[in-house]
Amino acid sequence: MKPNLTTTSKITWCPGCPNAQILVSLRQAIEGMVVGGKLKIENLVMCAGIGCHGKITDYMNVNTFTGLHGRVIPAMTGVKCANPELIVIGSCGDGDAFSEGLEHLVHAARRNSDIKIFVHDNQLFALTIGQASSTSPKGFKGKSTPFGSTEDPFNPLLTMLSVGATFVARTYAGDIQGTKRIIEAAIAHKGFSFVDIIQPCITFFDTRDFVKERIFWIDEKESVNDLNKAMMAVNRSDDKMPLGIFYNAEKETFEEALGKVGV
Repeated sequence: MKPNLTTTSKITWCPGCPNAQILVSLRQAIEGMVVGGKLKIENLVMCAGIGCHGKITDYMNVNTFTGLHGRVIPAMTGVKCANPELIVIGSCGDGDAFSEGLEHLVHAARRNSDIKIFVHDNQLFALTIGQASSTSPKGFKGKSTPFGSTEDPFNPLLTMLSVGATFVARTYAGDIQGTKRIIEAAIAHKGFSFVDIIQPCITFFDTRDFVKERIFWIDEKESVNDLNKAMMAVNRSDDKMPLGIFYNAEKETFEEALGKVGV
């Protein structure tokens, strides 16, 4: 039976915000997996951090938890350790994940905790109206960098590959079907799944035209089983933005390892 994933909460994102497109993709992915017998809705737990992305749990009729800013991953890890039968997915922002929460993200990937992270990456702190984040481009002018950011942007995909994430992908919020496919694959993966979702902020940093000219889907067979090729694919010297599943590997999960020592 197709689950009803909608709630009565009013959607309060800015009109046209790509967060709504991520919501559609997520709902469609979960609906398809439930109908196809790949997922039991009662076993799904969705978590979120603080930021514009965090509203997504208000609009999903599933078990949800909202954590502190940058601290959603410890909560997700705790849920999964307490009941390994649960499927634990989480949304966070680039500020949430790569600034306050970077240490948690890195160690969850290193441990291969069986949780699924979807980063709504709009390259700034949007909820607090436009400060530069770790993924803001050099020269970005915002509330905290009125003369332009002097820092090079953080490469989350390369970082995740280097610390041991077993599923690494990127998609674009405006491609609903492409994002749905990536979400389904991430949820199905056993181990730590990391998905960077390009999600332009149409109010404070509208990069939609820039992004559309530069995104392209990779041939996933080229890198998905080869870590070195995956690193090369995400560490480009040009301004192109490859999308797709860069790496997908099997490895003992953190929870399986804990089970062996009786924890």
